[in-house]
Amino acid sequence: MRHCSVQVRGLLTREELDRYNGLIEVGSFLEDQSRYDLAYHIQKEIDLLILPAIERLKDKSRARDRATAEYLESLREEDDEDEDSGTEQVL
Repeated sequence: MRHCSVQVRGLLTREELDRYNGLIEVGSFLEDQSRYDLAYHIQKEIDLLILPAIERLKDKSRARDRATAEYLESLREEDDEDEDSGTEQVL
């Protein structure tokens, strides 16, 4: 069975995580029994289960990117203000 990343697992709700762990356990058992035909369906179910957590991770990343862009813009504005005030003092 393919596991999802730690970041995605960390964003699963308690209910989703319980279901994920149960499906992984069943899928691993099926693979041990060489029932790959059934394990395939379990893996597809896991892939569907983790989609909301992947979207939450993407949203978190977008928010972090926005915050970084805002911070860099504020630094640029601050730098521009320093340059403007520095020029006036020299004159």
